[in-house]
Amino acid sequence: MTMTGDEECVFPAEDGLFADTFSEDSMYKFIGQELKISQVFGANLGVAAPVWDAALHLCRYFEEQSFELRGKRIIELGAGTGIVGILAARLGAHVTLTDLPLAVDQLQSNVSANAPPSGWPSGDPPAVLPLSWGQDQRRFPSDWWDVVLGADIVYLSETYPLLLETLAHLCEKSGAVAYLSSKMRREHGTPGFYEDCLPRRFLVELVARDAKQNINIYKASLRREH
Repeated sequence: MTMTGDEECVFPAEDGLFADTFSEDSMYKFIGQELKISQVFGANLGVAAPVWDAALHLCRYFEEQSFELRGKRIIELGAGTGIVGILAARLGAHVTLTDLPLAVDQLQSNVSANAPPSGWPSGDPPAVLPLSWGQDQRRFPSDWWDVVLGADIVYLSETYPLLLETLAHLCEKSGAVAYLSSKMRREHGTPGFYEDCLPRRFLVELVARDAKQNINIYKASLRREH
């Protein structure tokens, strides 16, 4: 994996942090795919603006595991810049990118910027749709997905029950497997989500850990009631 730009993004969520809106383009390469990702700062995007290290770790995990993405039906939650889902789409997956409405324009811009010259392998570009956890996840089918993705989406404890509800719905009938990559921030209760909250509904397995950057990747499958 090669990249330009800052590897470590530290971006507080305070409104008005930047007086002016500006964008920063970075190039990344995973699994033979070169991605140009724009990050729009100062547009009230907050934590949706940067490419977070946990997203890069998830891309690298797929690369190192030779993970087969072609043909998979994938939905990404809290996609932000969309780098993980766009990589999957470039490799032949059918992808839906979701985030709060304010992030949709940035997502759509990055999808357009990364369209392969010969067209998307699946035949269609990634769909970009708003999704507020715990509110409108039922607009999305529960019997369609193969994989649910999330990178650095576990950082606000008040959203954890909503995220759990959304994950359970998306995996309910499809048997989809979730791959969640997180910076393990104790001050935000991130470890508690994976140790206490997620296991209530899911079988949870730690599949990768970067101790230096304190980033874990988990695989989660919905528990089946007998």
